[in-house]
Amino acid sequence: MDSTRQKKVARLIQKELAEIILHHTGELAPGRMISVTGVRVSPDLSFAKTYVSIFPSEKSAEVLTNIRGHVPRIRFELGQKIRNQLRIIPEIAFFIDDSNDYIDNISNLLKE
Repeated sequence: MDSTRQKKVARLIQKELAEIILHHTGELAPGRMISVTGVRVSPDLSFAKTYVSIFPSEKSAEVLTNIRGHVPRIRFELGQKIRNQLRIIPEIAFFIDDSNDYIDNISNLLKE
């Protein structure tokens, strides 16, 4: 169960990361659309699990590897944006949110 503070921080981080990734999509994943679908923050606010959805989902593992390679720069930019709201800028880990692929699979199975 997440506390109210964790939820507020997660929403703030999600909003700011979405802007940062939108700004750098051309170099992170040319020709793809990246959405930050969710953020889970640890109770001590020092770690943020970030879930991203990549469209089209082909080669999404390569895009995720590229994003993970840019984590220090993304975290620095995040720190510049939220330095007045948070004392500690959390470590960021990116994971693929494959819920859209799951929904498409279920919908295809129902059509058959």
